[in-house]
Amino acid sequence: MDIKNIIDKKALGKKLTKQEINYFIEGYLNGTITDYQASALLMAIRINGMTENETFALTGAMLNSGIKMDFSDLGLIVDKHSTGGVSDTTTITLVPICMACGVKMFKMSGRGLGHTGGTIDKLESFTGFKADIDIEKAKELVRKNGGCIISATKNLAPADKKIYALRDTTATVESIPLIASSIMSKKLAGGANKIVLDVKYGNGAIIKAKKDAIYLAKLMVKIGENAGAKMDYIIDDMNEPLGYNIGNKLEAYEAIEVLSGKQGKLTNTTLKLAGKCISLGLNIPYEDAVQMAKDAIKSGKALSALKTIVKAQGGSTALFNGLTLKPKLVVTSPFSGTLQKIECARLGSLVGQLGANRQKVTDEIDYNVGVKTFHKLGDKINVGDVLFEIYAKTKAQANEFANEFLDCYKVY
Repeated sequence: MDIKNIIDKKALGKKLTKQEINYFIEGYLNGTITDYQASALLMAIRINGMTENETFALTGAMLNSGIKMDFSDLGLIVDKHSTGGVSDTTTITLVPICMACGVKMFKMSGRGLGHTGGTIDKLESFTGFKADIDIEKAKELVRKNGGCIISATKNLAPADKKIYALRDTTATVESIPLIASSIMSKKLAGGANKIVLDVKYGNGAIIKAKKDAIYLAKLMVKIGENAGAKMDYIIDDMNEPLGYNIGNKLEAYEAIEVLSGKQGKLTNTTLKLAGKCISLGLNIPYEDAVQMAKDAIKSGKALSALKTIVKAQGGSTALFNGLTLKPKLVVTSPFSGTLQKIECARLGSLVGQLGANRQKVTDEIDYNVGVKTFHKLGDKINVGDVLFEIYAKTKAQANEFANEFLDCYKVY
């Protein structure tokens, strides 16, 4: 086979065979196919797309490029994946709820980059929390407690990691076949046999249109089912932050609030995901599973399960006693009207620039910076109403960003 012929074939909109896709993945991983050749093929895929069978083949090739986890000794394991968003703390709220309901969760999560925060960074806001633990230790925690949340191992789907780094610099991130194969190769390599997908759409998500999010979700479900996994999904609006807090310690505390009974969009999304996970895990109707999740929150068992996760992985539980951070600046509204639009990605990006997220992988982050918001789309706002509390490194930094935060809200 010749990579030039494969590139030319896809550039003309033709279908690639499983053998050609395997050749590409193996060659790119071992270095016989160059970055510029891989870039050309990825761009041809973005422009001309892939059939379902091509996407299945690409997923399988990336899945088989590294190790595959085996949790058969633990019984049925349920996993969840979100396509990313702003103030998305659902892993930290979902896993304890499932544990409290008797569903085992072995969750591997990532760190934040760009405008989206990372679950592991949020958990490390609990001082001393250790996410980088080996698989056998993590299995012990699942056997003992029913769940854990750890950093994703680097050996899962290494071809995807190499390809994703290239996509990020070649304008090929926003390709549904590439997104689907990237996510599902890692999920399937991660060993879960029951997977729930949280697919976001809107100005704060990779996928902008709801119809495209639905197509992506259904494609990933087919990929999973084709590999023998049981699948389900929700579609979630990311035209506004999911919760009210953005920033690592602020979001970790909001997760505690949700598990203590706080209502809102973050709670609603958590309950939808919990219903799907518990329904798959226990093989019960969705409505019954949602009620179990609500009962787990009301009884305090879900909050207790989160505390168990934190303590078992070396974290301090001081945050459960209250948030001691104080804002450097309170921003009030200079206008009246209805909140019509939130530039969600920009809002997340600004919090990242405060120091909450990485702009590049090697950056250090500040767990204490962020912003607390007070309104959702459709809310009536009057002059003088509090819009933001800015938690910055200094008051000067907070003042520097105040107008940029205001510009993220469109009120009229």
